[in-house]
Amino acid sequence: MAPDLSVWRVRPEAGPLVAPTGSGVLDGESVAVKDLFAVAGERVGAGNPAWLAAAPVEEEHADAVARLLAAGAAVVGLARTEEFAYSLTGANAHYGTPPNPRAPGRISGGSTSGPATAVAAGQASVALGTDTGGSVRVPAAYQGLWGIRPTHGAVPAGGLLPLAPSFDTVGWLARDAGTLARVGEVLLPADAAALPEDAPLVVSDALLDLAAPEVRDAVGRFVRTAGAEPVDWAPEPAWLAAFQALQAAEAWAVHGAWLADRMDTLGPAVRGRFERARSIGVADAEAARADVGRARALIRDRLGDRVLVLPSTATVAPRPEEAEAAREATMLLTCIAGIGGLPAVSVPVTTAGGLPAGACLVGPAGSDRSLLALAGRLGA
Repeated sequence: MAPDLSVWRVRPEAGPLVAPTGSGVLDGESVAVKDLFAVAGERVGAGNPAWLAAAPVEEEHADAVARLLAAGAAVVGLARTEEFAYSLTGANAHYGTPPNPRAPGRISGGSTSGPATAVAAGQASVALGTDTGGSVRVPAAYQGLWGIRPTHGAVPAGGLLPLAPSFDTVGWLARDAGTLARVGEVLLPADAAALPEDAPLVVSDALLDLAAPEVRDAVGRFVRTAGAEPVDWAPEPAWLAAFQALQAAEAWAVHGAWLADRMDTLGPAVRGRFERARSIGVADAEAARADVGRARALIRDRLGDRVLVLPSTATVAPRPEEAEAAREATMLLTCIAGIGGLPAVSVPVTTAGGLPAGACLVGPAGSDRSLLALAGRLGA
């Protein structure tokens, strides 16, 4: 059967795209690689046909890809992303929106959209992606998957096309906690701040209230089972404004020279974000950087050695016409880990109506492996 081109850019009809180069804890696993990572012998497409046409053939695998192959996994193909990973809906103006197998008629979530759909549909067991503003956690929640955004800088990003280096992380998704953790054994360093098995969990009603009632109730059930203690942690809209300004400034610094006379190659939603990015001056970018730095220190101080539980997204997977409207509320939640540079694991939960959602565990910087273990115990 020919691959769905809204999900895959490159996928052989027989055999993997790249066979394992070694053996280890990932023997037998199959990886859908987001089309931002270098895979030797292929081009990086970044979700944009003009970029793909000009891209060179890669000579080496990205660091994360090489590690997965050495641990026994096979790369089954290169899967779609939204243009330059600058969106959360999963919709690509050129190639379409990957389907959501767990919620037909609703969006897949992005920008790790194709890899997430491949895993949810059983076409791969691991999705290798990126998370800058929620691009792993959002599709994980929308499609009933496990997903992790690691501590910023924990996983080497060599061979990855960046978007906003202050926030970019290499993340991944799987259908079960065990597979998610085994990938962590390969990609993550030893914990610098390991969590005890009885690590205190906390929850904020103000953050829960950012979610729609059906998501709030589903995450609330998870919170009660986990035994999280209430804390007073009100959302800070100024944090999101600073995050978005710095993300935009860095995105233009990375891609602006190429896009300057090619803005017409972008779809409308992503083009609008890059137009805003182009308008941010040096002084505003530096002010945003300072604001993000202050917010990061405050978030880390508030969290301490505890684990914060909050909704991974503000809604279940929206229908296509509702997608952009849901973005801002979701980013008020996802930006907390992004600004803090903190690890965040999305654990699948189910609403009363039977739709997938996510409960997100945010832990101290450097607690990635033990956070994965904690999430696995709580989500069992």
